[in-house]
Order: sequence, then structure tokens, then C-alpha cells
Amino acid sequence: MRVVDRITFKQAIKDICSSAHYELDTGLVKLLENSYKDEVSIIARDILQTIIENAQLAKVNSQPLCQDTGIGMFFIEMGEEILVEGGSATKLINEAFREIYQEESFRKSVVREPLFARSNTGDNLPPIIHWDFVPGDRIKVYFLPKGAGAENMSRLKMFHPLSDKNQLIEFVLDTVRRGGGNPCPPLLIGIGIGGSFDYVPILAKKALLRPIMEDNPDSRLTELEAEILTAVNNLGIGPMGLGGKTTALRVTIIQYPCHTASLPVAINLQCHSHRCKMIII
Repeated sequence: MRVVDRITFKQAIKDICSSAHYELDTGLVKLLENSYKDEVSIIARDILQTIIENAQLAKVNSQPLCQDTGIGMFFIEMGEEILVEGGSATKLINEAFREIYQEESFRKSVVREPLFARSNTGDNLPPIIHWDFVPGDRIKVYFLPKGAGAENMSRLKMFHPLSDKNQLIEFVLDTVRRGGGNPCPPLLIGIGIGGSFDYVPILAKKALLRPIMEDNPDSRLTELEAEILTAVNNLGIGPMGLGGKTTALRVTIIQYPCHTASLPVAINLQCHSHRCKMIII
């Protein structure tokens, strides 16, 4: 059994919480630069250039990429042969998350009662933590702060089990079309297929965690991702909804077994400010 002390664990959590807000993935910057070269709309090119410059300034000046520093999302693969010493891992994550949002003066956006008083918790707690227990003695932590603009445009649908891929593609197009400029395109589109009503949105969000330059291990899904990306960009919504060729930068899909009478599909939209970091402890 490997032991990790609480200080090491907390500092790792604070490090990715901080860097996620300041450093856009280099692969994603490359996608933005390629889109800038391919764009024909002057307005779209100006917006893409501003997005790229914003990423450069955020990294150099250690300033948040976006004013909406989001609700915290953690996806953790916890090795079954590792122990975090000095307190529960969940408690330590909450402590680290609260401290870094206070130290860095990130905007606190979480309200205590969603329907009634909607008073701010004051510390951005609680984050949402998804745990997977896996073999081994390592901890893989993904941090994905989610702003509300793109999150609010996300959707879920329980399809008839005999539905085909064209119906799925139309659902994606309808989702992006309805969102227009609200989710701050160009987008990253995470799609979950299968599982159940409660699990498929988690799949969609996990799809966004795939490294930018990494292909889908299933070649059929790789083809589907490319087909959807082309169809989405043909909508002409463009950067920030002002027209152009670049409505989305990337589509990623995860599928999972499901009941024979079911076909759940969820779409999680992510804005161009895709703040996602991973660390292995």
C-alpha cells in the first residue's frame, strides 16, 4: 500500500485548480490557430485572434482565461492500493478547492439554494466530485471548472433503441442551433451514448477530458466525431455566434453498455475556454 501525505495531496489539487484557469492546452491553442487560418469571415477571424491573444495574456500574467471561474468539477481515478494520510480525500479536496479560490480571488459562483434564496456559499463550495476506483497505487485527478454559459445549453434525450446515427446527429445540430452564441462558440462538444438516464451526462462530460490531440480508440466513433464536427461547422453560427466556419473545434464521444430497450444520449457543450487539467499523484 502506497501512502500519500495530506500536504502533498492538497498541494497537487491546488496546483491544477490554479493552472486550469491560467493555461489553455497547447493543443487547443493549435486548433484555434488553424481555425483562424481557415476562416473567411473577417469578424470571425477577429474574434479568434482575440481568443488566442487572451490565452497568451492569461498565461503570461497569471490571470483567469474567463471571468466565470465556474463550478468545480473533479473526476478522480483512485488507485485501490493507495492511501491518503491525514484525513478523508474528499475533505482535503474541498479544503484545497476553497483555499485556492480564496487565494487567487477567483469568482465565487455557487449558490446554496438553487430554487429559493440563491445565496452565495461565499467559498465556491461544494465542488462536484466523481470517483472511480481502479487497480494500482496512483491517483489520477482531472479538474474541469464549468462556466454556466455552455453548461446551460447542454441536453439529454432518451432515444428509441432503434434510432440511427442520423437522428443522433440531428439532435446534436438542434442543440448547437438552439444555443447559438450563448455557449460562447467555438465549442468543444462532449457526447455520451449509453449507460442510463443518470449516467449518460457523466459520460458526456468525461468525453471532454480526452487529451486534445488524442483520437477515439474506436475508429467508428472517430468517423462519427468527424462527421458531426463537419455538420456543426456547416451551420455557420461561427465564433461567438456572429457567423463563420468555426462553430466547433472538436467533438468527442464516449459510449457505454445500456439496456436493450434504451438509448440514452447526452450532449455537454464546452466553450472555447476549455479549462481542463490532469495530474497523476
